[in-house]
Amino acid sequence: MLKVLKSGFYTTIQDGGRLGYLNKGVPVSGFMDSFSAEKLNLLLDNDTRAAVMEITMTGPTLEFEEETYICLGGADISVTLNNNPIKNYKVYKIEQGDILSYGRLKVGFRNYLAVKGGFQTAEILGSRSWYYPLTPKSHLKDRTEVDYLSCTSYDPKISEWQVDYFLDESVLEVARGPEFEFLSDRQLESLFSKEFTIAKDYNRMAYQIEQKIEGHKISMLTSATLPGTVQLTPSGKIIILMKDGQTTGGYPRLLQLSDKAISILAQKKYGDAISFKLI
Repeated sequence: MLKVLKSGFYTTIQDGGRLGYLNKGVPVSGFMDSFSAEKLNLLLDNDTRAAVMEITMTGPTLEFEEETYICLGGADISVTLNNNPIKNYKVYKIEQGDILSYGRLKVGFRNYLAVKGGFQTAEILGSRSWYYPLTPKSHLKDRTEVDYLSCTSYDPKISEWQVDYFLDESVLEVARGPEFEFLSDRQLESLFSKEFTIAKDYNRMAYQIEQKIEGHKISMLTSATLPGTVQLTPSGKIIILMKDGQTTGGYPRLLQLSDKAISILAQKKYGDAISFKLI
């Protein structure tokens, strides 16, 4: 069992996602930055979709009650194990009573903590990912507990990776969305020649962009959306749906982010710059 001494800003359990239920109105959820989470699971010889802890901006303080092995990845945050600094993408042995503490955020926005065997939260519709009200909790709170499997011995095939990471990348690769052809030349010029910044409204559901482009008068039926769908409101506001995003929408779907682009965007926060590159 893992004791949560302090929960941090917004800490959740996420796995590879809840697939096959979009037509029922259930979001995919899962890792916001799948690039990082999957690499941690590989280091621990877990299934790549195994549940990890997603730590947003300000991290928790955790006490391990059983032996296991862990590794961290994603955002660069100061983390200590029993007051000794540890680093991302390296496997560490955990003893009973060890304390993991998160400190200052350096680069990025979301860090991931993986344990050998994955976190053992309840499976709902085939996934351990937290999404309230489908799951009992939306995020961790102080003095709660999370199950994991005890592991006293593990010989990792690779104990540390030097990851070619993209925390400083700002270019989001996108494909054409279903309503891409409705865009005017001026709108296209604005989308692909300008740099944008993240607005104050951003979370696991969607990221809004500070700058607007020319609006539209397109009338369309509510249609299916996916994580990474880029929508344009009539006023010219750009909204990018993320892992907990709505499954349908009535705004034109201009673009669709690649999986890598979703991971890049998941590591951005208010004021960070992005731009779009059509592929």
